[in-house]
Amino acid sequence: MVFAGVANAEVEVGAARIADYKPMLAGKRIALLSNHTGMVGKEHTLDLMLRNGLNVTTIFSPEHGFRGTADAGEHVAGGKDAKTGIPIASLYDGRTRMPAKSVMDNIDVIVVDIQDVGLRFYTYYCTMVDLMNAAARYGKDFMVLDRPNPNGMTVDGPVLDMKYASGVGRLPIPTLHGMTLGELALMANGEGWLKEGKKINLKVIPCTGYTHATRYRLPVAPSPNLPDMKAVYMYPSTCYFEATPVSLGRGTDTPFTIYGHPKMRSGDFYFTPESRPGAKNPPQLGKRCRGHNLRGMSEEEMIAQGVNFEYVIDAYNSMGKPADFFTSFFELLAGNAKIRKMIESGATAEEIRASWSDEVTAFKAKRKPYLLYPES
Repeated sequence: MVFAGVANAEVEVGAARIADYKPMLAGKRIALLSNHTGMVGKEHTLDLMLRNGLNVTTIFSPEHGFRGTADAGEHVAGGKDAKTGIPIASLYDGRTRMPAKSVMDNIDVIVVDIQDVGLRFYTYYCTMVDLMNAAARYGKDFMVLDRPNPNGMTVDGPVLDMKYASGVGRLPIPTLHGMTLGELALMANGEGWLKEGKKINLKVIPCTGYTHATRYRLPVAPSPNLPDMKAVYMYPSTCYFEATPVSLGRGTDTPFTIYGHPKMRSGDFYFTPESRPGAKNPPQLGKRCRGHNLRGMSEEEMIAQGVNFEYVIDAYNSMGKPADFFTSFFELLAGNAKIRKMIESGATAEEIRASWSDEVTAFKAKRKPYLLYPES
C-alpha cells in the first residue's frame, strides 16, 4: 500500500527526531500505538526505538490492525509481533477500547506514532484519546511523535454535538479540524475533554519543516480504502455514504472518489463492487451501480470544496428520496441531527454549509493556543 508519490522531503516527522525523544524515554517501559504508517524512511518506528536501546514492552494496535490490512470496523485480535515478539494489545477487538490493568501495569509511558488524515470520524485519533484516558486513569506519561495532517489546510464541517459521541467521534471538533494528532492531544488535555476533566503528563515531539498550508503527500496508504491522495481529499465529502445504501467505491480500485447505486437514475459512470482485501463484503457487492466518477477533479478542486454534501443530496434525489435512505449512523458521521433533516427538506449543499459557519469560526479561535505550526 505505497502511494505513487513520496512525502515532502523538507518535512521531518516527529518519530525521526530520535535524539530529541530518546533521553525522555530511556529506562522507561514503553507502549507504542502505531501501525504500518509508523515509518521513518524505510524503517518502522518500533525498529528504530529498539535499535536505539529503548524498552518497548507493548504494542497497541488501532482499527485495521498493526499491519493495516483489516476491514473498516473489523474486530482485530491481539497477539505478538512476528518480527520482534513484542505483545500486541488490540484496541479494536470488539470488547473494549480501554487497555486492561494488567497491560497498563507493564508500562510507564504511552507513545503514539501513527498517520492520521484529519477527519473527525477517522478512528486513529479516537484511539489516541482512549489511550489518553487510560493514561489519566493509571497515572502514565504520554508522548505523541507528531506527523503532518494531509488535510491540515482546511477547517470545515459541523462541530460534533457530544450527544452523538461514538467510536467515530470523540471530541467536539469539526469534520475537518485542520490539526495534527499532537495538536489535538494538546487541545483535548488543555480543554478538559478527557474523562472527568483529568489531565495527563503530555509531551509532543513536533515535525519540522511543516505548516498547515503544506501539501503533505502521504508516503504510505493510511488504511486499505484510502489508496491515494484523491481519496484522502474526497473522504470528508463522500464518507457520509457509509450511512446510506449507496456505494462509495469500496471493493473497487477507486474508493471514496466514486459513488453509485443500482437504483440511481442519474450519472454516466458504472461500476461493480467486488470482494477484495480491506473490503471483503462491500455495499452493493456484485451489483452494477450507476453514478458518478469524481476523479476528474484536480486535487486543488477537491481540497477547495471542504465538506460538501452535494453528492449525498444528488444520490438521495436520484433514488427518489427513499424513506430508508439514511441509517442512524448518519447522525454519528454528521455530528448532529439537523443535517439529515435539512437534506430531507430540500436544502442545498450551500445552505447546509452555512449551518456550521459560526461553529467553525468559534472552533478556530479556541484551537489557536494549541497550534504547533504556522497556519500559512
